[in-house]
Amino acid sequence: MTEPSAVRPLKLAVVGHTNVGKTSLLRTLTRDVGFGEVSHRPSTTRHVEGARLSVDGQALLELYDTPGLEDAIALLEFLERLDRPGERLDGPARLTRFLDGSEARQRFEQEAKVLRQLLTSDAGLYVIDAREPVLAKYRDELAVLASCGKPLLPVLNFVSSAQHREPEWRDALARLGLHALVRFDSVAPPEDGERRLYESLALLLENARPQLERLILDQQAQRDVRRHSAARLIAELLIDCAACRRSVATDAEQVRAAIDDLRRAVRQREQRCVEALLKLYAFRRDDASASDLPLLDGRWGDDLFNPETLKLLGVRVGSGIAAGAAAGAGVDLLVGGITLGAAALVGAIAGGALQTARSYGGRLLGKLKGQRELTADDAVLRLLALRQRQLLLALEARGHAAMDSIKLDTPQDKSWREGKLPDALRKARAHPQWSSLNPHAKLNHAERQEQIEGLAQAILP
Repeated sequence: MTEPSAVRPLKLAVVGHTNVGKTSLLRTLTRDVGFGEVSHRPSTTRHVEGARLSVDGQALLELYDTPGLEDAIALLEFLERLDRPGERLDGPARLTRFLDGSEARQRFEQEAKVLRQLLTSDAGLYVIDAREPVLAKYRDELAVLASCGKPLLPVLNFVSSAQHREPEWRDALARLGLHALVRFDSVAPPEDGERRLYESLALLLENARPQLERLILDQQAQRDVRRHSAARLIAELLIDCAACRRSVATDAEQVRAAIDDLRRAVRQREQRCVEALLKLYAFRRDDASASDLPLLDGRWGDDLFNPETLKLLGVRVGSGIAAGAAAGAGVDLLVGGITLGAAALVGAIAGGALQTARSYGGRLLGKLKGQRELTADDAVLRLLALRQRQLLLALEARGHAAMDSIKLDTPQDKSWREGKLPDALRKARAHPQWSSLNPHAKLNHAERQEQIEGLAQAILP
C-alpha cells in the first residue's frame, strides 16, 4: 500500500510599498532577527528572499519577501495601454504580456519581481504601514496586485504607534472590496497575532485550512514550552542564589573579600539567566537594555545591590539595621544583601536596636565567634525575581523586527514584593548543595528538581 503524497507547502508572497515593514513582518513570523536586512532607507530589499515554516519536519508554509513597489502609478498606466485593438485581456493575461516585454527588465524591473512571485504563489500578504496616509499610489498598487488573480490579505503594520491611521485604511480597503484584513504589528505583535493572521488566511484559502490549523497548534505549543522553560530558568536562578553560602573568619579584610565574592557570584549568575532568556526567545544579547533597570552591552546597568534599585521595585528595606551596618563596616547590610560578620554586626546592632535584635539578632549573634556565614538576603531574592519576570514579559511582547532596546516597566503586581517568599526558597537556604555557586553542588538532586518545578509555576506571570 503506497503512502499518501506529502502536502505541498502553502506559498505566500509578502508584498507592498517600499519601507512598510515586509522584512520586519517576516522576521517576527519566523522568529529570526537576522532574516533579510531591515533599513530605514527605502528600497532595502532588492530581490526575493524566502523562508519556510515546518512542523515535525514537514514544510507547511513558504513565505517570500519581495522588493517594494516603487512606481505603481506609472505601471498601472503602462498596463492599461498593453491591450491591442479589439482585445479585452484579463489581469493575468495582461501581466504575462508585460513580463515578457522589455519594460519588465528595465524601467519596471522591481515591480516585475514582485508580480512574478505573486503569480507563482497561492496568495499575497499586502503589508501596510498604518501610520502613512492613504494615497493614490497605494490604491494603484492594489489595483496592479489584484490583476494577478490571487487572494490578497492586507496586513496593517505598526498599529501600536500612536500615529496610526487604521480607520482610514479600513475604509479605503473596504472601498476596494478588501474587507478581510488583519492587524499585526511586527515590532510589538499581539499575543494572538499569528493565530489571527493564519485564521484569516484560512478564510481566503479553504483548501489550506488543515495545514494552517496545524501551524497554529504547533506555534501555541511552542509558546507554552518557551514560557515553561523561561520560568524554570528563573527558578533555577533563585534556588542557586538562595542556597548560595560563603563562610569567612572574623577578620575584617576577609569579610570584605567574601562580601565582594558573593556579590560578584550573584551578579554573574543573574547575567547568565538574562542571556539564557534572550537566547530562548531568539533575541541577541544586545537587544536588552532598560530605562529604570538598564542593561548595558548585555549586562544589567543598575547594581543589583543598590538600595535605590530595591526601592524602585517596591522591595521593602529595613532602615535601622541598614544605617547601622553602613556606619560599622562601610558596607550596608541590605545593600550587600548579605549577613555580615562581626565588624558590621556592632554597627548594625547600634543602628537597628530592637528591630535588629528581633529580626536578625539570633542569626547574627550566634555567629560572633568562629566562622561567619554569608548568604543573599530575602530582599535581593525578591529583586531577582521581579527583574527576571519583567524581562520575561518584555520578551513575550517583543517582535523580532524591533530595533530599539528592550524597555522594562516598573511591575505593578505585589506577589514578589510583599508577603512570604515561596517555600522552595526557604528550603534552599538549608541545602547549600542545591546551588551551582557552591562547591560540591548536586544539581540533579530529586528534591531540588521538584522545588524548581514548583517554583516555576509561581514565577509565571
